Amino acid sequence: MGACNFLSPQLILSIQEILQLCEASCCTALLCRSVAIIKSNKDTRYGLDSIVTHDGAKLPCLALPDLSSFRQKFGLDAYDQLDVIGIDEAQFFEDLYDFCREAADHDGKRVIVAGLDGNYLRRSFGSVLDIIPLADSVTKLTARCELCGKRAIFTLRKTEETQTELIGGADVYMPVCRQHYVSRLVVKEAAKTVLESQDVQCVSYA
Repeated sequence: MGACNFLSPQLILSIQEILQLCEASCCTALLCRSVAIIKSNKDTRYGLDSIVTHDGAKLPCLALPDLSSFRQKFGLDAYDQLDVIGIDEAQFFEDLYDFCREAADHDGKRVIVAGLDGNYLRRSFGSVLDIIPLADSVTKLTARCELCGKRAIFTLRKTEETQTELIGGADVYMPVCRQHYVSRLVVKEAAKTVLESQDVQCVSYA
């Protein structure tokens, strides 16, 4: 039997933590283990052959559209020799639950998963929450609110795009506390209402 560990992180913390956990799992009690890391091929910001933190830490990885193709891409014999599988950007994999269950329960792998449990609207993101019942442990990581320095538990989108999947870094998202998440949304909604009312007035005077 294997194990499944789930990290629910804020922004760049996911990559940093998954690197640390995979490195820790790689050499435990003087036993060197085989590790593979998977990320979604949707995120091409730092290339497709590695995951990179903002402070420059890097590990090679496989960028895939889905997890079901991992065993074939990695090689059947190589997969059998694996001890640890790290999954970054887990919210982008629709087959996350089935892969984690199979790898941990039947293949005896330790699976370390990092992904956002909620999107910028604070609603569930992808299949991430579905794997919690599978997990041996769950760690919810937080950052610091960029506006006040308090513990940040939410992600605020800075731009006006409304699609659920919008890949970006600090240029698009910022970690915020509850107070500033709510207050910024109120300000954005108020500004939107004013702009819409101005548009209506312009049309009525035309």
